[in-house]
Amino acid sequence: MTPETLLYTMKAVIIEDEPLVAKDLRNLLNRIDAGIEVLSVLDSLESAEAWFANNAEPDVLFCDIQLSDGVSFDLFKRIEVACPIIFTTAYDEYALRAFKLNSLDYLLKPIDSEELEAALSKFQRWRAQNVVPAMPSQLAGLLRDLMPQAHETKRYKERFLVHGKGAILLIPAEEVALFQKEEVIFLTVRDGKRYLTDYTTMEELEELVNPAEFFRANRQTLLHLGAVQGFRSEFTGKLNVTIKNIPELTIDVSREKASAFKRWLG
Repeated sequence: MTPETLLYTMKAVIIEDEPLVAKDLRNLLNRIDAGIEVLSVLDSLESAEAWFANNAEPDVLFCDIQLSDGVSFDLFKRIEVACPIIFTTAYDEYALRAFKLNSLDYLLKPIDSEELEAALSKFQRWRAQNVVPAMPSQLAGLLRDLMPQAHETKRYKERFLVHGKGAILLIPAEEVALFQKEEVIFLTVRDGKRYLTDYTTMEELEELVNPAEFFRANRQTLLHLGAVQGFRSEFTGKLNVTIKNIPELTIDVSREKASAFKRWLG
């Protein structure tokens, strides 16, 4: 996107409780187009509710899902937001299919500049064609699809089939240390042995496992809570996670996901 392609100056608001993430997003927006004006960066549901009560809506809202004082969906149950929303999240388990079904865009952290630019371009096309969806009804659909899941008892996969020495083996979920995707997806058990699986995507696996027990540490790794020995923080904000009984293996967690990882550890 270049300044010539903009039809007007875009005014944006960011709701994000991680200062570094908010700063990076703001810098990405300025790099994509200097005409994008960030009106405010809000770090909580409370500050966001107060801001919307006293200001005109922006053209677009960038909104993290998990905030320090709650889930951003709660904000939209208390106030009516009519502007387009781009959700940003490090939480793959938040039923991302619902965002597509409700015509809302979302970006997984760490935010990729090309994906951000594509999302902005889509909203520009909507504006130019005067076809921006009615956000209140879109949000109602989103909340309807997402929120019941918090109250339903979902059955998660308790065992996994793997290939081992000419035989099919059955691995209980509690014995899994992690899943890793290379050319294919491997399952590593607590003693360090690796087995080939038939799964093709990490997203498929995430739908099957309990998010209280498994964490998507990065694009290649799905980690079991019981396998975590500890972690070390780098000056960049990234975490190096050590695995029980497998001293030669460390797993990187990006700075964008570091806070979510610490919350997951409890």
